[in-house]
Amino acid sequence: MSTELAAAYVWHSPLETPYIIAGFPWLQAEGKYRRLPIEPAFPLPSAVDNLANHTAGGQIRFRTNSPKLAIKVRLAGPAYMYHMAATGQCGFDCYEELDGTLHYRSTAVFDTQALEYEAVLFEGGSAETRTIVLNFPLYQGVEEVSVGLEAGASVEAPPAYDPGTILVYGTSITQGGCASRPGLCYTNVLSRRINRAFVNLGFSGSGKGEPELAHILATIPDPACLVLDYEANSVSPELYAQTLPEFIRIYREAHPKVPILVLSRIYFAKELFDAASREMQETRKRMQMELVHSLQNAGDRNIHFYDGEKLLSRHAQECCVDGVHPTDLGFMQMADNLEPVLRRLISRG
Repeated sequence: MSTELAAAYVWHSPLETPYIIAGFPWLQAEGKYRRLPIEPAFPLPSAVDNLANHTAGGQIRFRTNSPKLAIKVRLAGPAYMYHMAATGQCGFDCYEELDGTLHYRSTAVFDTQALEYEAVLFEGGSAETRTIVLNFPLYQGVEEVSVGLEAGASVEAPPAYDPGTILVYGTSITQGGCASRPGLCYTNVLSRRINRAFVNLGFSGSGKGEPELAHILATIPDPACLVLDYEANSVSPELYAQTLPEFIRIYREAHPKVPILVLSRIYFAKELFDAASREMQETRKRMQMELVHSLQNAGDRNIHFYDGEKLLSRHAQECCVDGVHPTDLGFMQMADNLEPVLRRLISRG
């Protein structure tokens, strides 16, 4: 931290009131920016345990009249992926309230190989009290973060989210690969529209529907909805046909009435050319639809299926980085199409 920058701000820990941090269900008990408990009652696969330290979906929320804002960040590691912007992997971005609505304001500028950075998010801004939301990095851990405000600026609690948390369990796409900045991960987009806390439980290459994860997710209090979006990590149709009903069964024992949305995966580019891949995807989709239908017939009126191919336009292959992971355009389309589905489910819940 440069001496000049340090002296120009008063530094705050967002772990202290009146700041509100969303997206880390065990933060209050454990004091760590982590998406799963440090020592869960059920053993985690090692890859999931490591990825739980990635801060996808985390948010710092507050109100202030400060005309300038900076952050100091200490990361667990540097940016490391060739196909995802460092700003999405390791950066924070900032949304600021204007006329009652959150609007994108800025993204942190930093050395992509540094483990610590400071960044001015804006200067010369409004002196009116308004809401600020800072989105955590998607693909790296955050060991420490501080918020810098002008000396004498007020800090107030943000408007409360509506009761009930939306849990989204899934894959690298769920985690936010490959959004160019954190606020464009589809769970973050949806949190600005639906006014609910979201917990992003996407684990890159590793969210495979293990029963241990179902048990752990079932302990998160006050769920409004559970979205199961892990088909792309399901390994094979045969294994998916085993893990999905068991995951649902475990969660249902703890939450008999919470809406569950089974979301099949988005369209992958190679399926336009590879008939075998296309047939495998159709097999998995049929299994999901049949399972949900059978559970509905057995009396579960709070379980639903949505065809993930409808989340992207017919030009789906142009909405991705590598044939699989969405661009910012792809994530916005996913949020646009998933928003009304989630609104219907939580209104019924």
